[in-house]
Amino acid sequence: MIVIIDYGMGNLKSVQNAFAKVGYKTVITDEPNQIKKASALVLPGVGAFRDAIKSLKDKKIDEELIEATRRGKPFLGICLGMQLLQTFSEEGGFFEGLNIISGKVKKLPSSVKCPHLGWDKIKFSHNSNHNINPIFRDVPDESYFYFVHSYYCEVDNRKIIYSTTDYGLVFTSSIWKDNLFGVQFHPEKSSTLGLKILKNFGELSKC
Repeated sequence: MIVIIDYGMGNLKSVQNAFAKVGYKTVITDEPNQIKKASALVLPGVGAFRDAIKSLKDKKIDEELIEATRRGKPFLGICLGMQLLQTFSEEGGFFEGLNIISGKVKKLPSSVKCPHLGWDKIKFSHNSNHNINPIFRDVPDESYFYFVHSYYCEVDNRKIIYSTTDYGLVFTSSIWKDNLFGVQFHPEKSSTLGLKILKNFGELSKC
C-alpha cells in the first residue's frame, strides 16, 4: 500500500490520480497507524513550510515519518515535501524541519524571477558515488520537469544530490539517499517522464 500523507495542504488528489494512471492504488491519510502499515510513503506539498511542519507535528505524523525512513521504507518527498525533510527552513522566519536530511531551505535570490514557475531542465550530478537512481530509471539526463517554488534546498552532503537545475543559480532538484527520494519539481504535473518517476517509485513499494 502506497500512502500519501495528508497534512491538510498540497495537491493530494492530483498525486493520487497520477499514481492511478500508472497502475498504482494509493491511500490518502493522516492516521499514524495506516502510515506505519504502508509499504511506501509519499509526502507531497504546496504551501508554506511553517504551516506544513506544524500540521505534521500536531497530527503526530512527524515521528512516524522519521521512524519509517529509519526502517528503510521507500519514501518520496515532492516539492515542499522534499523541503520538509531538511533540518530547518528560512521561509517566513526560522522553523525546524524533520531533520531526516541535514540541510536548510533558502529563498531564491532576488536576482531571479520568483517563484520559479514552469518547465525547466534537470542535470544529473557528478557528485554522487552511487548508481542510477531507481526512480529515474529510463529518464534521460537533461529532461524537463514542471517546477513551482520560491525556496530551494541547500543540503550539507553533496553526495546525495542526484540532479541540479540552473535557474540563475544552480539548486538541488532531486536527492537520493538509500530508501529516501526527493524531487523539487512536480512529477504529477510533468507529463510522461513525471509519470515514469511515479511508476518507478511504485515498483519499489513491491520490494
